[in-house]
Amino acid sequence: MAHPWHDIEVDHDQIGEALPVVIEIPEGSKNKYELDKASGLLKLDRVLFSSVRYPANYGMVPQSFCDDGDPLDAVVLGQEAVPPLTLMYVRPVGVMHMRDQGKADDKILAVSTYDPVFAHIRELEDVPPHLLAEIRRFFLDYKVLEEKEVLVEPFEGREKALQVIQQALADYEKLRAPLGR
Repeated sequence: MAHPWHDIEVDHDQIGEALPVVIEIPEGSKNKYELDKASGLLKLDRVLFSSVRYPANYGMVPQSFCDDGDPLDAVVLGQEAVPPLTLMYVRPVGVMHMRDQGKADDKILAVSTYDPVFAHIRELEDVPPHLLAEIRRFFLDYKVLEEKEVLVEPFEGREKALQVIQQALADYEKLRAPLGR
C-alpha cells in the first residue's frame, strides 16, 4: 500500500497548476481526521467541540514538512465534499498563516484543478470575499470550546502560497535525506 505522505510524487514544475493534495476531511464534516504518520492510514483525531463544520475539503500536501511537525495543510474549494484519502490536484491561490498553540500552522488555499465552477479562480482576488471570511472565521472558532489558542492572520496571495509550498517541499527533502529516502 502506498503511503500518502511519502509515496505520492510532487512534480515541482506543476505545483502552481496541479499540486497533489490528499484529502483528510470532507467539506461539512465535524470529524477531524489526521494522517497517522507511521501507517499512512487516517485516524479520527477528535470530533470538533464547536458547532462549526469544515467549510471546504481539507487535506495535506504529500512530501511536505512544516514547523508544526506535519505535512503542509490545504483548504480546497470545490463543488462537492471529497471522501477522505482521495488524491486530488489543486491550483494554489493563497495562504493563511496561523499559529495553533504557539506553533506555525500555515494553510494553503486552493481550488480543485478539475472543477469547472472554480476554473476561473486563479488568484486570491478571484475568491469571493465572503467565502474567505467564512474560512478564516472557522479557524478562529473551531478550537474555542477546547480552550486552545489559535491566531489567524489575513490571507496572502498566490505568490506567497507558492513560496510556502516550495519551502515545505524543501524541508521534507531535508528531513528525509538522512534516512536515505
